[in-house]
Amino acid sequence: MHLTPDERWGLIEEISRRTLRFGIHKHTLKDAIGDFTVKPATGIPFAIAILFVFWSVFTSFAALITDGFMIKIFDNHWLPWLQQHFPGGPGNWVYALMVDVGQRQGDAIVASESCFDSFGVLTSGLFLPIGVVLPALLIFYLMLSLLEDIGYMPRLAVLIDTFLHKIGLHGYAIIPTILSLGCNVPGVEATRILETKKQRFMMMTLLAMFIPCGAQIGIMQKVIPQYIGFIMLYLFVGYFLYGFIMNKILPGKTPEILMDVPAYQKPLGRSISKKMWMRTAGFLREGVPFVMLGILIINVLYIFGIIEFLATAMAPVFEGWFGVPRETAGPLIAALLRKDLAIAQLGAIEMTKYQMISAVVLVTIYFPCIATFVMMLKESGRTFLGSLLALIIVVFTYGGLLHLIWKIMGVA
Repeated sequence: MHLTPDERWGLIEEISRRTLRFGIHKHTLKDAIGDFTVKPATGIPFAIAILFVFWSVFTSFAALITDGFMIKIFDNHWLPWLQQHFPGGPGNWVYALMVDVGQRQGDAIVASESCFDSFGVLTSGLFLPIGVVLPALLIFYLMLSLLEDIGYMPRLAVLIDTFLHKIGLHGYAIIPTILSLGCNVPGVEATRILETKKQRFMMMTLLAMFIPCGAQIGIMQKVIPQYIGFIMLYLFVGYFLYGFIMNKILPGKTPEILMDVPAYQKPLGRSISKKMWMRTAGFLREGVPFVMLGILIINVLYIFGIIEFLATAMAPVFEGWFGVPRETAGPLIAALLRKDLAIAQLGAIEMTKYQMISAVVLVTIYFPCIATFVMMLKESGRTFLGSLLALIIVVFTYGGLLHLIWKIMGVA
């Protein structure tokens, strides 16, 4: 049946008249809260307050569980039991790989007093992911799931849209960014919600370089809590600086954000528990084996002198360009498997405050861990080589820039 434009509009009007019912909308408290949290004048301070509470609860809970329970379990029971019952003992290479490398004092090897220092596959390899990282991830995923189910995340995306447009992204980019603070793998996967190839390329590259995962943050809290503020500041600046540069260089457009902002609703316990289980199970499945494998590989490389060889060969770059000790070669290799493992290794190297900050920033930006690497390859396809090129450029420019800043300040 062929209809003229006037007949079509007439038909639409008739259907609307029969199906729609008009009434007076009553502005409820839920509506008022929704408006309050989405308007910039009130929504931005509210968002800052929410993120501050998020961070405070995250750090406090993680420290409480790790220091109050996990350290006592691992250091007072698990480590002594392994040191007593595992075959070989100090000086045996299998014992060193699996349980405790020991602390050398002259010609003697003294047993370590903590799982953090022992650096064995069955000690540090289990303590780091389960005793340090897992408590932090549990509270992170719980709070993130609550914000998602309540309906706050779309409002945060609307609020930050104008700001992220400055670097060629839009408000949706906040979702993979926050997810990456838990784990970079789901963060990279979440870049699918961005609309253009340019945005997805930029988002994946920025996540791999400047967003530390919850595992890294958990280790930082344990090893260098006094430096976290400086490190996060430099990563935050790098995120926007290189985002702005890539936006100017890369071709493509940034479309305006178009999204539905739902009403606030009561979170469902079943939904939250399901999200937490899926995300936590993913970490246990991918994180724990990689940490244990990483410790094994690093110990083997140390035994065969490969780490020492690399440290010597790359000393001019580490010491001259980045301003960090040559011993950081070991952590950089470990970072290919797990960056949290690399940061744990950095804590055992004697460095100044400024070298430590530079070294942690360098480990964070220099290369994605193997799990993130595989996900980037899967999601980016042909543009993956471009991401790798961007990573190399950023490492040398930003790492060298940090060293230059310290030299100008007279502290390096």
